[in-house]
Amino acid sequence: MTDRRIDALDVLRGLAIMGTLGTNIWIFTSPAGPAGVLGALEQPGTAETLLRFLTNGKFLALLTLLFGVGLELQYRSARRRGARWPGWYLWRAALLLAEGLLHYLLIFEFDVLMGYAVTSVVVAYLIGRSDRVVRAWITVQVVVVTAGIAVLTAALLTVEDTAAGGTGAPGTLFTEGSYADQVAARIESFALYRLEAVIIVPTGIALFLLGSQLMRAGVFEDSARGAALRTRLMVLGFGVGAPLNLLTSFAGDAWFLVDRYLLPPLVALGLLALVTAVVQRMSGTPGPLRRGVRGVGRTALSCYVLQNLVASVLCYGWGLGLAARLESLRPWWTVAAWAGICTLFTVLAALWLRRFERGPLELLWQWAYRAPQRVRSGPGRTPEPGPERETAAR
Repeated sequence: MTDRRIDALDVLRGLAIMGTLGTNIWIFTSPAGPAGVLGALEQPGTAETLLRFLTNGKFLALLTLLFGVGLELQYRSARRRGARWPGWYLWRAALLLAEGLLHYLLIFEFDVLMGYAVTSVVVAYLIGRSDRVVRAWITVQVVVVTAGIAVLTAALLTVEDTAAGGTGAPGTLFTEGSYADQVAARIESFALYRLEAVIIVPTGIALFLLGSQLMRAGVFEDSARGAALRTRLMVLGFGVGAPLNLLTSFAGDAWFLVDRYLLPPLVALGLLALVTAVVQRMSGTPGPLRRGVRGVGRTALSCYVLQNLVASVLCYGWGLGLAARLESLRPWWTVAAWAGICTLFTVLAALWLRRFERGPLELLWQWAYRAPQRVRSGPGRTPEPGPERETAAR
């Protein structure tokens, strides 16, 4: 495992974290907030549509692929040590579920960590199976998700005309409500906000397994085999996925599911290949930009939570209330908010890593992961190693 390949994973994670904010920032800066997500994501003007196209769904898919890479690395580590699998990995998944639940309740309605936790348990029992079994699972998940999105999209196209006229006036929960009001609303609407898991979990199973398979196929190798695979992925992502995704971005609200969930994974494959190829060709001491993005990748969990917390403070009524005050300046103030928040957590990550090896939430997670192992190991025995530095999406 070379330093360059680890660099590529860190850079990819950093870009994925910034990209997820690039999608979510449009929700935060809408006066209706997450409660008006359908209105917040409805087709806007040309400039805003193009800006959203750059991030919508693509970096979430990239983050999901990287989580699969990380799971593959954990599986390999367990095999090298002769440890039982999935073993303590299930405790990792439980911690991730708890993290996601707290993140959902306290900060953001569209948390992805809970879905990742459920998905990781399923994939943990599949990752050691034969390539034939894994590919069959990938195929089934892709067919199920594609068929489901096709049916829902057809239904949306059928009712599009009668649904015209929109969602009505936005509520005031996110412009005037208190922080406690928002937490209470998340508890009350838990089932509604978690409906996205119906798509995220099967898609996640496919992308987790695909990330593992790409790792085994040598996508991160600085070799002829790796270069050939990356070229094919870039052709698929940028030659097929991106043009189709651009069309669906302008096709209307009824194509929302295709635009966000079906085509972006193809683009994410191209992004994974392109970024890896670029990083492998870099030489010399990393510059400030590369170090910053890599730092975000090494503190991915902390930056993911921080970006949503800062966006809440900036946009919601219990904070600065900028979503309502600056609504007339969309989309450009939204872009400025994204850039400012990214700059903030990039600088903070760089400063933190001067002293610590992991981010603050990563350190807390590491302690929680090892604590029960120390109890069970007893004196004189070493608990299982924690997450490796190159583990993806954490």
